[in-house]
Amino acid sequence: MRASERMQMMRGLLDKLYSDAVRPIFLLGGLLGLVTITACGQEPPIRQPNVLFLLADDQRADTIHAWGNPDIETPNIDQLVAEGYSFRSNYNMGGNSGAVCMPSRAMIHSGLAYFRIPNDLSGTKTMPEQLREHGYTTFATGKWHNGQESWLRGFEKGKNIFFGGMSDHIQVPLFDLSADGVLVNERVGSGFSSEMFSAAAIEFLESHEGDKPFYAYVAFTAPHDPRQPPVAFREKYYASRPPLPANFLPQHPFNLGEWMTVRDEILAPWPRTEETIAEQLAEYYGMVTHLDEQVGKIMDALERSGYRDNTIVIYAADHGLAMGSHGLLGKQNVYEHSQKSPLIFVGPGIPNGESRSLTYLLDIFPTVASLLGISPPAELDGEDLSAIWNGETSEVRDSLFLAFTDVMRSVRDERYKLILYPQLGFTQLFDLGADADETTNLASNPSHETRIEDMTALLREWQERLSDSQPLTVENPIPMDVDLSGIVREPDPWQPAWIVEKYFENDTR
Repeated sequence: MRASERMQMMRGLLDKLYSDAVRPIFLLGGLLGLVTITACGQEPPIRQPNVLFLLADDQRADTIHAWGNPDIETPNIDQLVAEGYSFRSNYNMGGNSGAVCMPSRAMIHSGLAYFRIPNDLSGTKTMPEQLREHGYTTFATGKWHNGQESWLRGFEKGKNIFFGGMSDHIQVPLFDLSADGVLVNERVGSGFSSEMFSAAAIEFLESHEGDKPFYAYVAFTAPHDPRQPPVAFREKYYASRPPLPANFLPQHPFNLGEWMTVRDEILAPWPRTEETIAEQLAEYYGMVTHLDEQVGKIMDALERSGYRDNTIVIYAADHGLAMGSHGLLGKQNVYEHSQKSPLIFVGPGIPNGESRSLTYLLDIFPTVASLLGISPPAELDGEDLSAIWNGETSEVRDSLFLAFTDVMRSVRDERYKLILYPQLGFTQLFDLGADADETTNLASNPSHETRIEDMTALLREWQERLSDSQPLTVENPIPMDVDLSGIVREPDPWQPAWIVEKYFENDTR
């Protein structure tokens, strides 16, 4: 039942129960604020909750202390975990290019699978657009990787806006939005990305007058590379290096085509050494902890503003990152470390707890719409996750589909995960219950033959549902073996000088 339907039902019940001059107040699903119903039937406007959406970039789901990582400090995200509801099996569906963040964010803002929408969101109703149409003041700061036109449709206020995929964190190209709706003040920012974005968010929260509810979208570019946290944050983890991933490998064991040497993957030489990955993990953890500090500053501002008790806070990341797992560094794969991502909801009426139900980032839009009593666009691929914490269901789907370009297709259920590589004619099957790190391929085990057949059929069902036309086999598969010994690595223009010197000029192979 949607929030608006619950409101109508509650009003009907109260009309039957009470006939005095001023009828009691009630709380609509814990979220729609207090409504006083007078004897003459007139009602003041319902105080809609605000929405604050904090989105990280490239943050693995296992980089939150409160979710079981003792080697990282994330006290402010931990506080969100302590107050809110965590989805511990949450995923990005995948991507149609090496810039996985672009389709991921398109899915987040539309509630649709990337097969059914353009990356620039043209012709697509977005979440900020929908909220703006329902009377919300919409504000954004930070990264928008889906084109200026879609941003302008959705937001009426904005500062320190970055249109792009990545940049040096201390040389971010930025825009502001003028009062008449024009992007102005194009410049290179002076400061660290996370700090500039948090400052803009804090300024908005402190200046919002409260006559209308707000939707504030804060899209960080951390911990995306360049992995260049302020010196104190990287020194902190250099002094106590994070352990290597349990599935660390010097090199991925088989050929992934062009994605073996995509930009993300050349940030360290092959074979990956334990020393190099430990250093990069220290820098990555430093980026996450510095980001966490900015989250704390924003939450403090929300408290000072007086809006905390009537604000839904969402914390998520657009996808994960390999960081040495399976011999990879990037997100151009469908392993757990690269497509699993944080998702936490905090706010009035949202209990503290967690679920292992299979969820997607594209579930955020229909969930927010339900919480606000707003009807989302029809035929979304996402589901309303509030049904889980409300106890209406224990899961919104019993299987989950992942895909990356034409190279990988995957489906997982509660326990097993199947990955098909059409260009290779190769199959992986993992028992995630016993092997969460995906290190033991069971596909050649005869006892799993029927399981593979059934899961392949399930994968085809998902493809049909999402309009994915990728064949699962090809006539001439590429070779499984790959030789990376002759690859010349050149840094992209966004890497700062110390990273170029450390990881490119002083090649540690």
